[in-house]
Amino acid sequence: MANSPSSAFSPVSALRLVRRTLLLAAASLAVPAAFAQHDWPQQPVTLIMGFPAGSGVDVVARAIQEPLARQLGRPVIIDYKSGAAGNIASEYVAHARPDGYTLSFGTAATHGSNAALYKKLPFDVEADFIPVAPVLDVSNVLTVNPDVINVKTLKEFVELVKANPGKYNYASTGNGAGTHMAFAEFNSRLGLNMVHVPYKGGPEAITSVVRGETCCIMNQVQTVLPHYKAGKVRLLGVTTATAVPAVKEVPTIASSGVPGTKGFDSSIWFGIFAPKGTDPQIVDKLNAAVKAVLETPEVRERFESQGNTVRIETPAQFKKTVHDNRVKWAEVAKAANISID
Repeated sequence: MANSPSSAFSPVSALRLVRRTLLLAAASLAVPAAFAQHDWPQQPVTLIMGFPAGSGVDVVARAIQEPLARQLGRPVIIDYKSGAAGNIASEYVAHARPDGYTLSFGTAATHGSNAALYKKLPFDVEADFIPVAPVLDVSNVLTVNPDVINVKTLKEFVELVKANPGKYNYASTGNGAGTHMAFAEFNSRLGLNMVHVPYKGGPEAITSVVRGETCCIMNQVQTVLPHYKAGKVRLLGVTTATAVPAVKEVPTIASSGVPGTKGFDSSIWFGIFAPKGTDPQIVDKLNAAVKAVLETPEVRERFESQGNTVRIETPAQFKKTVHDNRVKWAEVAKAANISID
């Protein structure tokens, strides 16, 4: 007797059919996904900015925004999520979809010193990000308001501050920011007692110095340059190991001869990060696009005229830079006894 329809379509056959359907569905999904990775980008790319508009970090991001968009063939958008020394933006990107469309424009602070200062970060600055490409090494410079602290050399500055412990306030662009850590390292090495006044970003911090609300700041050359040229501030020493061509008349702190300054080098970098899990092909394509932008003569010359140095590295090289930076600032934070809850 022939099998009935119900007996021909047994539970085993049904299970096989379900498995076959799922496999076919998975295969159909895998092809578009691979195609999407190969053909990335298909939509605008967003750089998440952890600092205010007009800050030194923002100025650099905006300088590469259009050139990078031309390289990628898609618009590049800057989205501001400032606050907590860049941690708000970092957390956002750490938990973003790893598809190459949401990236972090980070710094040596957001992906270095913050890990030493903030004990309860909801992300890991190394494990939760893929270093894509650095952009710049940024020189800080010890900047003073001569009406508040009337000195002309670093030696005079140190002598005056030591003679008046706790009297002088220095500004920074926020707790844990590169400007804060540079001054903290300086004070720790030289045994200076100063009061730290954090602001919400670069514009507010340098304005406080220009107005005399604080005496000084270690801020980026590009940020203080207009005020310096206008005669509103005085520059005592750059924090890099070598002189900065944009302010070649300003000596390095390391060459001052002041005890404790030998070997002082507190430059910072800016760079682009992707969430962990981002496809390596996308990372490599992004790295190549950033490299092409930085090798453009007009971009390179613009940055150098502002006191910055272009940094070009592969993702693997940048990963090592990030790790070494994290180790360094952990040592500085421990020596200066700095932490932020």
